[in-house]
Amino acid sequence: MTDNSRSTLDTADILQVMDRLPHRYPFLLVDKIVEIDGDRSAIGIKNVTVNEPHFQGHFPGQPVMPGVLIVEAMAQTAGYICIANAGDESPSLVYFLTIDGAKFRRPVVPGDQIHIHVTKLKQRGSIWKFGCEARVDGAKVAEATISAMMSPPEVK
Repeated sequence: MTDNSRSTLDTADILQVMDRLPHRYPFLLVDKIVEIDGDRSAIGIKNVTVNEPHFQGHFPGQPVMPGVLIVEAMAQTAGYICIANAGDESPSLVYFLTIDGAKFRRPVVPGDQIHIHVTKLKQRGSIWKFGCEARVDGAKVAEATISAMMSPPEVK
């Protein structure tokens, strides 16, 4: 038996990312998403530039992107998948639940372009779990397993 079904890959430019995610500069850490396979996986892009505010103190004279921001870029890419697949009911927020097995392989520096690969491992209701890898020039620079929860936005 062969599987004749095919996935259609989508993309999202910065305006589409900003339409789905609530983050804004300086905390929006995904510039675009170049490959979206439904709710199964996505590849986000983060262009690392020297004028980002965290480089002023991390580290002067030898700028290195903080690992927590790489993990946040992974979470934002995963969050895009969650929100994009929530339907048009009401806008949702995605909250971090866990970060497991985070490992950092090499520094990310200005001029690098991070390719953020996220793959859904499981989903139960509003809880999602993703395997994530960050790569620069094809080399893995970081990895983590994250889980998140979708929630309607709070009414003020």
